[in-house]
Amino acid sequence: MISVARVCEKCGGRIPADAPEGGCPGCLLESGLNLLAEEAVAGIASSGQAEINRDLAPDSLAPSDARFGIYEIERRADGSLYELGRGGMGVTYRAIDTSLQRKVALKIIKAGIAKRSADARERFLREARAAAALRHENIATVYQFGIREDTGQYFYAMELIEGETLEERVRRAGPLSVRTAIDMAQQINAALVVAEKHGLVHRDLKPANVMLVSLDGETAGNNEKVVVKIIDFGLAKALHASVGPMSLTRGGFVGTPEFASPEQFEHSSLDVRSDIYSLGATLWFALTGHTPFAGHKVEEVHHAQQSDTLPIEQLKAARVPSGLRSLLESMLALEPASRPTTHELAARLQRCSPEARYALRTSIALASAATLVLGVSAFLIFFSLRTQNPVSNVAIAEKSLAVLPFENLSDNKENTYFADGVQDEILTRLASLADLKVISRTSAMQYKSGTKRDLNKIGHELGAAHVVEGSVQRAENRVRVNAHLIDVSNNRELWAQTYDRDLSDVFAIQSEIATAIARQLQARLSVQQKTAIEQAPTNDIPAFDLYARAKNLLGGRYAKANLLEAVGLLNQAVVRDPSFFKAYCLLALTHDRLYFLGVDHTPARLALAEAAIQEAFRLHPDAGEAHLARAQNLYRGYLDYDAALAELEVAARTLPNDAGVFALKGYIQRRQGKQEEAVRSLERAIDLDPRNSYTLQQLALSYRHVGTFADQQSVLDRALAIDPDNVDIKLERVAVEFYWKADPRPLRQMVDSIRATNPAATQDIAEYWLVSALAERDAASARNAVIAAGENPAFTDEAFSFSRPFMEGVIARMTKDDAGAQTAFTAARAEQEKIIQAHESYGPPLCVLGLIDAALGQKEDALREGRRAVELLPVEKDSVDGMAMVKYFTMVAAWVGDKNLACDQLAVAIRPPNGLSYGELKLLPSWDPLRGDPRFEKIVASLAPK
Repeated sequence: MISVARVCEKCGGRIPADAPEGGCPGCLLESGLNLLAEEAVAGIASSGQAEINRDLAPDSLAPSDARFGIYEIERRADGSLYELGRGGMGVTYRAIDTSLQRKVALKIIKAGIAKRSADARERFLREARAAAALRHENIATVYQFGIREDTGQYFYAMELIEGETLEERVRRAGPLSVRTAIDMAQQINAALVVAEKHGLVHRDLKPANVMLVSLDGETAGNNEKVVVKIIDFGLAKALHASVGPMSLTRGGFVGTPEFASPEQFEHSSLDVRSDIYSLGATLWFALTGHTPFAGHKVEEVHHAQQSDTLPIEQLKAARVPSGLRSLLESMLALEPASRPTTHELAARLQRCSPEARYALRTSIALASAATLVLGVSAFLIFFSLRTQNPVSNVAIAEKSLAVLPFENLSDNKENTYFADGVQDEILTRLASLADLKVISRTSAMQYKSGTKRDLNKIGHELGAAHVVEGSVQRAENRVRVNAHLIDVSNNRELWAQTYDRDLSDVFAIQSEIATAIARQLQARLSVQQKTAIEQAPTNDIPAFDLYARAKNLLGGRYAKANLLEAVGLLNQAVVRDPSFFKAYCLLALTHDRLYFLGVDHTPARLALAEAAIQEAFRLHPDAGEAHLARAQNLYRGYLDYDAALAELEVAARTLPNDAGVFALKGYIQRRQGKQEEAVRSLERAIDLDPRNSYTLQQLALSYRHVGTFADQQSVLDRALAIDPDNVDIKLERVAVEFYWKADPRPLRQMVDSIRATNPAATQDIAEYWLVSALAERDAASARNAVIAAGENPAFTDEAFSFSRPFMEGVIARMTKDDAGAQTAFTAARAEQEKIIQAHESYGPPLCVLGLIDAALGQKEDALREGRRAVELLPVEKDSVDGMAMVKYFTMVAAWVGDKNLACDQLAVAIRPPNGLSYGELKLLPSWDPLRGDPRFEKIVASLAPK
């Protein structure tokens, strides 16, 4: 926490609460914490230290020194000057503007700050004028800057705020409520938006510089209505592009350690993301009364930041909602690029507000009521109506764009893949620029050309200020590409060009389009980035066609057929062009998916992935795509999480807009058991790919893993608003009621509705059908569900796959058909042995064999196989699949009749992440052997919703 007020033993002055340990700022010159002090002494090394100390000591004005231009400092009853506070830059007094007769806060800057250096004085005044230009309701207005001629002291007068600082408020009455804290953060963020437009960064945003002014008569308990005013913007740092970097104030550390961003300690260049970090620390303090990182000295706080481990337990103890916890983590990210922009922050704060959460809960309640009264059809209609504009009223970053699918004007409709490939290459090249926010391909591809597009609506849905539209016409050896850059706010065309050239020039056309758009948006383009943009992916057009077809296949479901077909297409592409770098990267990713998803979990498949990665690194060892492919391989093939994350850090440097980088980081963190970090990474992926319903499903899954079902429902609602016909999302949404509240009825009703209205989807939803049937003990329906699964596994759970004979055995056990169960499990065992032979040392198949042997009465074999499976994939290695292993080993113990072992293991298996849910234990027949046991019943009751 921030230190309490102290008195300096040396000068007797009051030390500000935000000052570092050891003394007041004026007596700690040698600490190097004062930026303008360093400016004043720059180039005057010949001056004596004693003289510098005297020039920069805190000013103590005599009563006769109360006049500064038109401003007269007020006096207290004892005749002393009315001091409001003091800090490292000077002293602030209460004063009156004698000309306009208004109260002001007058800050007197130390006499020696810049009197020796004309250059420092010029810079100070330039930046002071920029700060004075700020006009916003949440920023204390700066009225005037001046210099007192007789002493050379700088001063500035600003609006006098009658209220208390956030620091004083929290110390007086404790932390703010969530509603008040979010309202405060929204007002501060609105001020930062304006400051950013003026090219200013505050650098010392903290509770002591945030004034709270209560609105009379508008209080409700702790949910206080306040107006926020940021003070001390008078010494902000100017960042206007028109000001050269050598003309800006520079120097050492500036700010308050507990609230300063990591880049402030490292003297790196600053932008608004530094203030976003400080706002995150300030919001944390407002909610908890603590600071994220303890310590008052620069070295202490900076060292704590580098650990990148936030004390999340403080937020949990303060009952901060998980969504807001996730947002705070992203605001306090070590790397500036991982923090939200001001516009993204506005949107996420709005989603975190109690009003937004209440509206969502209300809509969910209305949907549930509609289901009960009108049936499933009304439930479906409700969700259809929610798709009109799911991202309305969201602030959008100025340099953001989406490259929409290009229209295929070729006579041959097969060239649609070619047109998609042209669009994707332009998107990929622009996405390599960190100065732009480029919406990912998955979201952009949802707006296929054809009917006239509503660009304003598309921009809001994607969170993009600009869109690129175009068309491709290919005929024999000629190609015509037309492209337009459009401002979606007014549908104004900012740039357009038509290219009519030889087909072999298509890649040069893509480079020229990307470069022209980047320049139009004034994006910074380094020499290396320009070179990368101009690099053609291949010189073989047929190979590019094959690559584009494979990428389109992989843009949908990761079904076995799609994955295998994509491998075939990519193999053909690299045979045609052995130097096709991107094809090797995509080929490696596809092999790794086949391995990881259990379609072909063999060393041979892993070797194919590694061979493709080696080719990619041979061609471009420094490319981000190669490092991303290696990260996928380390994660999916070897569960080497630390090495995979290290590769992702490298990949992110050249792939700043690749949502896949952040999504994969989230998946890895989830496997590591770092659920809060995983949510933060997945949210970042969604910012870049806002209409990717799959990533939203994965975020929802993360919430289910930790048992926060309300958050899971919220995210699934977002996904369903984007993709209202997605049966998986519909079923996941209603399945929450089963897992959370042990109510299988909404799931069964949805299954029945989908089967009636979309029979072709029956095979894909068979697992949900089976779960609802088993939960309701409907054996006939369960058998039909197993049959409907066809060639697919009858049931899957994480890395576990259960065959049709296995599930037939489960159904027979449920109905007390011992003979039927024996027959089914015997057949299941024969199939399972073949799987184990093909997947040696892989835990999930071995654990399934343990269940089969338990059902067949082979107790010792079953327990040995279950224990071995847990050893092969422990929770420490994989918190998701490892916990699933514990769950099914618990079931093995229950099935062999060892209730003591089963209950001991169950106490572990219910823990998050991915712990057993209330609905599973309460209703599924697999747990019948433990029913009636007091320990089991107590555990089940502990999971019931409160």
